[in-house]
Amino acid sequence: MIVLGIESSCDETAAALVNDKREILGECVLTQMEHKTYGGVVPEIAARSHLEHIDDILEETFKKAGLHPQDIDAVAAAAGPGLIGGVVVGVMAAKALSLALGKPFIAVNHLEGHALAARLTDNVEYPYLLLLVSGGHCQILIVKGVGDFERLGTTIDDAAGEAFDKVAKMLGLGYPGGPIIERMAELGDENRFILPRPLRNSGDCNLSFSGLKTAVRKIIESYAPNDNIEHAILQKHDVCDICASFQLAVTDSLIYKLQKAIVIFKTRYPQGKDLVVSGGVAANTYLRGKLQQLADLEGLNFAAPPVKYCTDNGVMIAWAGMERALKGLHNSLDFKPRPRWPLDENAPKAAGAGGVKA
Repeated sequence: MIVLGIESSCDETAAALVNDKREILGECVLTQMEHKTYGGVVPEIAARSHLEHIDDILEETFKKAGLHPQDIDAVAAAAGPGLIGGVVVGVMAAKALSLALGKPFIAVNHLEGHALAARLTDNVEYPYLLLLVSGGHCQILIVKGVGDFERLGTTIDDAAGEAFDKVAKMLGLGYPGGPIIERMAELGDENRFILPRPLRNSGDCNLSFSGLKTAVRKIIESYAPNDNIEHAILQKHDVCDICASFQLAVTDSLIYKLQKAIVIFKTRYPQGKDLVVSGGVAANTYLRGKLQQLADLEGLNFAAPPVKYCTDNGVMIAWAGMERALKGLHNSLDFKPRPRWPLDENAPKAAGAGGVKA
């Protein structure tokens, strides 16, 4: 079986073809660079870019795979959550192919794409504990099966990746912030600035990064006349130390809450043996190293998709579509794209003749 996956939920226009042997047959990703000027993704610009490039991305994907559209068995698209303009572009492209080819259409939750990516790249078995950490989402979940998620914790405000972007912007480092802060942190002293670990004593697995972001802002203001952050006088070593201290605080917060989640996971699912991280922030090698140490300490296997499959891509959508297709889960063409789509909603039932409706 071969499934085409289309991703257009934010600022990557992407497509990929995978088969049921866990082989990636072809893929193509276009990352929109127009947003750097604005320090963040502009939804209208993103949607227009998706519309302009989606046909070329699909053509290139089939070309790389040496396949034709008629060769696929199903077409999947990220149908939410995300920037609705971009999501609509990908979904409509998938529906058009589905109708023209007479192949099933599969609406994939973008977060499920991230959540199941390690099953393609590392052949992880259900159930497993997942840290899903990206620019827009930060959750700790038990992944029990396709569409079957148990959320143990989530951020109550900013996501970790969002906090990275905002701190980078405050420091004038550019966008996206995560990779830049990681590079600067390698040159810094992570113990120079004492930053808070929010919700440390909450007793649950929830996370918070808004207060941490504010604490960084106050440090930067202390280097500015009249506390005007735009006029802060920071030397390179100051910036590196702030980045390192911030990265440590984020990582400590994630590790601490994961330790609580691991206790729950082992109690409820003693057969579970894997700790998985996915999402854009999972590309951070410092975080990966700390998660590997945690997994080793807890007697779990650690898995993370290759760095290029942590950020948004068509491969993860194609694989999530494959897992759904293998279970007979497809959708009717009146499925409505969803700007918000909680990952831990009840799983849909297998489709009959009419498919699964939104």
